[in-house]
Amino acid sequence: MSYPGDTFRHVAGTIDSTCERVAVAADPEGPGGRLLGLAEDGAALGDPVAVPDLGPAMAELEAARRPRWVWAATDSLYPVLLRRPGLRLSRCHDIKLVETLLCGHEGEYGQPRSLGAAWARLHGLAVPDDLPETAAAGQPVLFEADRHQLPPGTDPLAAVAAVHAEQLRRTARTEHPDRMRLLCAAESAGALAAAEMSHDGLPWSADAHNTLLTELLGPRPIGGAQPALLGELATRIQRSLGCRPFNPDSHPQVLRAFAEAGIILPSTRSHVLKGVNHPAADLMLRYKELSRIHAAHGWAWQETWARGGRFRPEYVVGGVVSGRWATRGGGALQIPRPLRAAAVADPGWRLVVADAGQLEPRVLAAMSGDPGLARAAAAGDLYAGLAQAAFDGDRDRAKIGLLAAMYGQTSGEAGALVAVLRRRFPAAMELVESAARTGEGGGLVRSHLGRTSPRLEERPGEESAARARGRFTRNFVIQATAAEWALAVLAVLRRHLTALGPPRLVFFQHDEVVVHTPSELAPDVTRAVDAAAAEATRLLFGPTPVPFPLQSHVVGSYAEAK
Repeated sequence: MSYPGDTFRHVAGTIDSTCERVAVAADPEGPGGRLLGLAEDGAALGDPVAVPDLGPAMAELEAARRPRWVWAATDSLYPVLLRRPGLRLSRCHDIKLVETLLCGHEGEYGQPRSLGAAWARLHGLAVPDDLPETAAAGQPVLFEADRHQLPPGTDPLAAVAAVHAEQLRRTARTEHPDRMRLLCAAESAGALAAAEMSHDGLPWSADAHNTLLTELLGPRPIGGAQPALLGELATRIQRSLGCRPFNPDSHPQVLRAFAEAGIILPSTRSHVLKGVNHPAADLMLRYKELSRIHAAHGWAWQETWARGGRFRPEYVVGGVVSGRWATRGGGALQIPRPLRAAAVADPGWRLVVADAGQLEPRVLAAMSGDPGLARAAAAGDLYAGLAQAAFDGDRDRAKIGLLAAMYGQTSGEAGALVAVLRRRFPAAMELVESAARTGEGGGLVRSHLGRTSPRLEERPGEESAARARGRFTRNFVIQATAAEWALAVLAVLRRHLTALGPPRLVFFQHDEVVVHTPSELAPDVTRAVDAAAAEATRLLFGPTPVPFPLQSHVVGSYAEAK
């Protein structure tokens, strides 16, 4: 890549040739900034290099060296850099995300995690509170100093370098440093992928979306009024119950209306309504489904989130305590199945949709090293293999039992099934039950790579609170490790797709990825997905016999993959 004039011609040669890391600080105004080469231990190599435009300068260094970029927060700077044509970075160290991991590992989950907070802790100063995520996301570089909460007069580049070096030292002091290094790298790579997916967007057809909404809800109402079909359903619910008009969106009013008809409901949750033998319950379920679609993914959603033929979610990496992602609105992790037909590949392109089946049970098998559960997983359908080994071929009982063991449902039939699992798969059951005992006693548990559970509120003498903590920690070790495996898949797949060129990761939710690719490269993308799953498994678990397949579907629309 070349640029006019001499401004960027020697940037790569100006940074020390032995460095594999480069610290970055943006100017408070304008596109420029400063770069500083770092040694593997975080020590500065040479002097900072000032550049009038970070984009092309970083592109030159990326092409020449592929360094690990060290910065305060990926979600504040990388979206700005992505606006530069062709600029993609391969790896980074995200100080904000790594600070979260390290504080959690040190038993201080939930501490402020900005560059300024980490700097203050390093120097024994008062720690500033983080700004809300919604205030930080997407702001231009102009607001970087405020966003990172540094004391007045502090050099941001020096702060980045110093905090990074201290984070490397803290990582080396963790229980399993190599695992924590992998977790920090994967979390940071996830932040790069999240920014890129928001930038590229999932292909979205407004025409198809409008057609689907009209079929489900009727014509678009004028002035934000309720769709006609929802109004009709509300009337039918009232007539079925034989009651006065009420608002189906009001939880208390729904409970009161059903009570007047002699039906006492503990809540209006869907699983409760499904157990009610009355026509109004079915109508209420349909109303809730369509009302949710209208509110969360209706016409107003399209105008906000899916303009220009792309749905651009704003992911929050590690937004859930287990390491799963969240979003800053847009409902990216909950696109309703009836609307997935609106996610349509561009002409001449395809979507490769890949999802991991039975991920959490496979994680349990690999983490525990239980040979019996590993054999069940190797059979393909883990629940079917489990059924043949312990439940006389009854797959449903095998699934209920294993899920009950992972989520702490140990009463009634589930308890009897868990007892069978304890006898037949002792190593796997001991892993989750040991985590539960730790939680009940007020202790902390860790994922395979070292993500640490938050310390839940302790209430001495309250047995139910202890059991709740145990249920949480029991599943935390599994769900958090599953999130780590998915992060590793994203990181490896990004690398493989970069080698292919045009294909782009455009969507991710928990254990599913979507790649938008030219049709002729779809087979290559499918092979890249398989390779990413295999490499992620080796990175986390070494030579485990437990397979972690990602099943790929090459489709024209997202709906065709299911």
